[in-house]
Amino acid sequence: MSQFSHVIFDLDGTLTDNTRGIRNSLLYAMEHMQILGYSEDILEKFIGPPLQWGFSNLFGLNDRDTKMAVEYFRDYFSEKGLYENEPYPGIYELLERLHFHSVKMFIATAKLEKFAHKIIEHFEFDRYITQLKGADYEGKNATKSKLISDLLYTNHLRPSKNIVVVGDTPFDIEGGKENKLSTIAVTYGFGKEEELQEANPDFTADSVEELYKILA
Repeated sequence: MSQFSHVIFDLDGTLTDNTRGIRNSLLYAMEHMQILGYSEDILEKFIGPPLQWGFSNLFGLNDRDTKMAVEYFRDYFSEKGLYENEPYPGIYELLERLHFHSVKMFIATAKLEKFAHKIIEHFEFDRYITQLKGADYEGKNATKSKLISDLLYTNHLRPSKNIVVVGDTPFDIEGGKENKLSTIAVTYGFGKEEELQEANPDFTADSVEELYKILA
């Protein structure tokens, strides 16, 4: 039996590796916005926070150009980038085992909610997930803390250490802590281990197998 009654997963970098899809969508947007001279490692900084934050803070775009860049990103992502993605090895088995032990599972992701739903349906995660909460179209309600808070509210769940947030970036860990939940940082995703440790997670997993051992 799991030591946690409810698990709130991040999506990108936790359940699936969508590096290729995000990279290609970002390059498509940058090309159309004529954003030049940025290094490849800019991709890593786009993983986790809302797209609007990334284009505004990392590229210094104003509100109008940020909206245009997000639209270009979503144009590519909705057609191709969505499926340039794959579950991490062992994820299906993890979800199946937790489901077998009657653990309620949720997803909180900064990805646009309609895209996130398409992804979990494509990979058949939806058979295990009680509810998914993603970003709204404008990105105004896309912080991980707000997404988690909304999940708790709509499912009539009170803050508890029996509920755990699992994610690969400090945003996930901070979101869990702000809602007074347990937290697990996974280092196999996009986040940097030193930044994850600075967020002070309750547990750390270096692989999907280690994640299951913690959850079980």
